[in-house]
Amino acid sequence: MKRRSLPVAAASMATAALLLTACGSGDDKSGDNDKIAGADQAAETPKGSASPSGVPAEDKPDGVDVSLPEGMNLVFDWNRPKDKNEAAAMDDAANFLRAIYRGVGKRTTKDAAVTTYATGNGLHYAQVQINEWIKGGWTADGTRRHYDATTRSAPNGKSVEVAFCADTSKFYGKEIKTGKILKTEPSAKDFGYYKIVMVKFPTGEGLWQASKVFVERGAEQCR
Repeated sequence: MKRRSLPVAAASMATAALLLTACGSGDDKSGDNDKIAGADQAAETPKGSASPSGVPAEDKPDGVDVSLPEGMNLVFDWNRPKDKNEAAAMDDAANFLRAIYRGVGKRTTKDAAVTTYATGNGLHYAQVQINEWIKGGWTADGTRRHYDATTRSAPNGKSVEVAFCADTSKFYGKEIKTGKILKTEPSAKDFGYYKIVMVKFPTGEGLWQASKVFVERGAEQCR
């Protein structure tokens, strides 16, 4: 079966391609000691509350629900760093991804999880991704795996870059109307390298928000 164009798995869609290039570039070098892009960006007030990062949604008394619909599974196969801020930023980078696919499942960009764990260009990225799934008449099904994560802090301590690989070879589109799962042939494009710039929310206890997203599709280092 030929691959179907899905907003995250394929960049052939115009808006998805815009995000993968304009919002981020595979040419950005994370190994340099240069200033992290967006390190000085202030976080915006989220439309919803969140308690400290890394705690499952059901354990947050007044927290934001980041649970996913049945059939969707996001696996984060990575080790949390020792640095407290970097660990919290990594946890909320995972929550940012959960928020996107929760929005896909709920068919909305206005879910509290999206507006809590994203700000600025990160919020725009999430909204466009969700809208493309909605316009295509799809939800998602299967397992999306994230691994080989690293973190890098800005000197001011207010920004952390979380970089990782993602394998979407077992994560498919599912037609809303028919329930048909759009299984695909394996492809190099199933492997992506992500860098998410997380910024510390100034008044939220332990909350970090995705402010920028950089994506390289078909990443050799992730295969």
